[in-house]
Amino acid sequence: MNPQIKHISGPSRRATAIPKPLNLFACAMLLMLACGNASAMEIAEWRFQTSLYTYHWSSDPEHVSNSKLLDIEFETTKKWIVGFAYFDNSFGQPSQYLYAGYSWPLFKTDWAYFKLTGGVLHGYKDPYEDKIPLNGLGVAPAIVPAFGLRYKRVFGEMQILGTAALTWTVGFNFGHKSN
Repeated sequence: MNPQIKHISGPSRRATAIPKPLNLFACAMLLMLACGNASAMEIAEWRFQTSLYTYHWSSDPEHVSNSKLLDIEFETTKKWIVGFAYFDNSFGQPSQYLYAGYSWPLFKTDWAYFKLTGGVLHGYKDPYEDKIPLNGLGVAPAIVPAFGLRYKRVFGEMQILGTAALTWTVGFNFGHKSN
């Protein structure tokens, strides 16, 4: 018998693993549900949004202009926000943003607002892992300010992605509860 050939006996078993983005999404949903069920955090509304266009400050042929964002978040009656976003980063790599933040009305109205979120960003991998600061472990902190306009259940936002880009999104809210 050739010593370089290994003999495998018995049935071949192949482990089926859940893809990492699904694991992260499941953890995010559990975190959001846990926060949503806390007695101090009465949910005012849930929001779903997607991206329309991304404009990068610097021109790079590797940049993508459609980030394919899918975002779910909730806002409490006290204007606190918790959410999870799944999207393609500036280089087309699948990425995730788990965040919390706060929303302020603008111009003393319900139709304009400023939102500031902060959280962890994952998905910038080789060769682009150095494109975001503090990404040494594959997860980096992120802060995303946004300006939004709403009409009834539909809203649009312009999100400022640091020194990299602007993203325009559109979405709708559901489960609305008055303050």
